[in-house]
Amino acid sequence: MSATDAVAWLGRVDYREAWALQRGLAEARRQGLAPDTILLVEHPPTFTLGRRGTPDHILMDADSLRRSAVAVVPIDRGGDITYHGPGQLVAYPILHLARWGSDISHYVRLLEEVGIHTAAAFGVTAGRQPGHAGVWVGNDKLMAIGVRVSRWVATHGLALNVAPDLSYFAGIIPCGLTDRGVTSLECLLGAAPAMAETRAELVTAFGDVFGLRLTEHTAATVAGWALPAPPEPAPSAGQLGRVHAL
Repeated sequence: MSATDAVAWLGRVDYREAWALQRGLAEARRQGLAPDTILLVEHPPTFTLGRRGTPDHILMDADSLRRSAVAVVPIDRGGDITYHGPGQLVAYPILHLARWGSDISHYVRLLEEVGIHTAAAFGVTAGRQPGHAGVWVGNDKLMAIGVRVSRWVATHGLALNVAPDLSYFAGIIPCGLTDRGVTSLECLLGAAPAMAETRAELVTAFGDVFGLRLTEHTAATVAGWALPAPPEPAPSAGQLGRVHAL
């Protein structure tokens, strides 16, 4: 296995496909068969419901969801509900946290720092809000964070709003918060930076903040490292309800 860490741009990928790849890479990382790896993706319109999420945080009815072609996927990360879609840069770091002190709270703070550094590269001053994970500009969230750590290997990660259609967020209660908004680099700057440029700045920030020695790999290469993905976890009781009917 390479002595360097890996980063791969997967392009636009169905959410469940990327989730299965994460699970397979995480198992390979636990067994020492894959390096620490960062997957970079965009997704088609998708609402993901974390372990604390409940269907009543979806404000759209089943017909509206079908017309909008939005998938609803209950998942095993922490946090509540969020939106993923075109124009949003999503990073899934598959990292063994022993390198960073096996401290989940510290890991989340490092992810926030990556977002803060990336925003700063475009002249945007962003920061934290006590008690609420993510990267914020005032009272608006620029980057969401939701992670899962199992046997000290992290999956899921962060979602940076570059130029998504923010109207989709009106169809949910983002992260279960009713008194805060959502923003994007496009809204803050008046024009969106190119996705390729944003990816480059995000990769640089990951390298600087985490001390990673990142080497670019193809999607096919990282998929080849993955072991067969464990079964998709069943939704928790809080995630059940009308989700299955959507």
